[in-house]
Amino acid sequence: MILSVMSDTHDHIWNLRKALELIKERGAEAIIHCGDFVAPFMLKELEQAAIPVHGVFGNNDGDQYLLTKLSMTELSSITLYGLLGELELDGFRVAFTHYRPVADGLVATGRFDLVCFGHSHEAFLDKKGETVLLNPGEVMGKDGFPGFYFVDTLSRTYERVSL
Repeated sequence: MILSVMSDTHDHIWNLRKALELIKERGAEAIIHCGDFVAPFMLKELEQAAIPVHGVFGNNDGDQYLLTKLSMTELSSITLYGLLGELELDGFRVAFTHYRPVADGLVATGRFDLVCFGHSHEAFLDKKGETVLLNPGEVMGKDGFPGFYFVDTLSRTYERVSL
């Protein structure tokens, strides 16, 4: 399965649209978003991917009520988890959050193949034991390097894509 991992879109609709084009071209089957969507219209953009989107809240997701309401009423592909999410996709165990200290705790459990986080806007990839720790960087482009990751859960390969 090809999985897309992104974070920190911060209302940058143009970069998100570029990312979604690449996601469709690559045939990704799910998106993990590590927080900081910011506005509800970003969820509507993510819905356009027509694949499952799993996300957590970040520190800039101010109206969590409205984001949650939208994901539970109007948008059929978006699932929001709060502080942390956990998934199993074809036997591949993933956890995701916005914050590095939470991610470090999840890695320490040894229960996951992949743990993802955001917040710092800096791409990061490391392996700790049998768990990969991944920050996909930012889609927004505030720090000049917008992008995200593709993860192949079968081959266990990780590819950063620049926007």
